[in-house]
Amino acid sequence: MTTETTMRTHTIDAAGKRLGKVATEAATVLMGKDQVDFAKHTVADVQVIIENASKLDIPEKKKGEIYQSYSGYPGGRSTETLEHLGERLGYSEVVRRTVKGMLPKNKLQAVLMKNLIVTE
Repeated sequence: MTTETTMRTHTIDAAGKRLGKVATEAATVLMGKDQVDFAKHTVADVQVIIENASKLDIPEKKKGEIYQSYSGYPGGRSTETLEHLGERLGYSEVVRRTVKGMLPKNKLQAVLMKNLIVTE
């Protein structure tokens, strides 16, 4: 008996849409919550492709939003605004970090992020 799994692709066009709406849709599909056979301990066989990430509708108020990381050492906190991160690494990285924040913080998070493809 052979079991075949077919990888389903879900494409999201981000042109003119808000960052949160695109990220929420991508996170929901990546976790498999749009399928009837949803189980939170399994990875859904879906690949999410987000196109036109550089054409997102980001208001001026949100461009000052701060992304921060902490190394664990004293004085090791580094902060960066959304606008600066978009210029430095591209808006695909902004989308990637936003979707990652909406996924569950467990061992499946890295596996789910591999199924996300973001293009400028």
